[in-house]
Amino acid sequence: MSRCRRWAAYLLAPSLYVSFASADEKAAALKPLTQAHAHNDYEHKRPLLDALEQGFCSVEADVFLVGEELLVGHTLFSLRAERTLEKLYLAPLKERVRANGGRVYRDAPTVYLLIDVKTEAKATYAAVDKLLARYGDMLSTTRDGMFRQGAVTVVISGNRDAETLRRQKVRYAGLDGRPADLGSDAPVHLLPWISESWSSLFRWRGEGAMPDEERGKLRDFVAKAHKHKRMVRFWATPDKPQVWKELQSAKVDLINTDRLADLRRFLQEDGPKK
Repeated sequence: MSRCRRWAAYLLAPSLYVSFASADEKAAALKPLTQAHAHNDYEHKRPLLDALEQGFCSVEADVFLVGEELLVGHTLFSLRAERTLEKLYLAPLKERVRANGGRVYRDAPTVYLLIDVKTEAKATYAAVDKLLARYGDMLSTTRDGMFRQGAVTVVISGNRDAETLRRQKVRYAGLDGRPADLGSDAPVHLLPWISESWSSLFRWRGEGAMPDEERGKLRDFVAKAHKHKRMVRFWATPDKPQVWKELQSAKVDLINTDRLADLRRFLQEDGPKK
């Protein structure tokens, strides 16, 4: 090696060390946020990846069955052939699980993938189930009523083929429940969540103090779900710290947001400590 090349290597090495060290420190400092749910995650610049970079442990994808493809998007007009459920979510999740010793985040709880079905329930779920089976080694799975939690837990929302899921001997997903399911005796692995629109139950939008009556209603809803060991998620919640504080105080399990970095800062710095 020439003298010039030796000097170039010597000068470059420290900067490379700093770069790699900074990346390692950033990864080590990342705290998985079990309450953080990325609503319509696919609308972010980097679907899934932006949410994981913020430590989110739950992401949501709207799915349409078009021909034999499961495409991700908000409406039929927004769909693109290359934006499939597999390419945007399942394949990168598997790569991450492989790199992190079997988890999405090292030594962290399961990460949820909420699949919101927008097309006909039976045909779409059949396609989803077939695809999930190819990734079964990383997914939470139920076999003959016995549940094994994996690195990723899939929950089916929207147009749900509930009867098919209930009958399956081998199942790679659970159902997103409704308020009518609050008293259900279905097993938790079949019905892990209860979801509802915020505005269907509450009039408060984060302005001023939350009315005592509505605060009591919120806590009663959560208590009923938790009695059966089910998680709670409200969608279309006002994306405001005032609302996030009430959700945390009421022990809502998943806080719905489009503002990834803001919710991460709130949960890490501003939110009440548990």
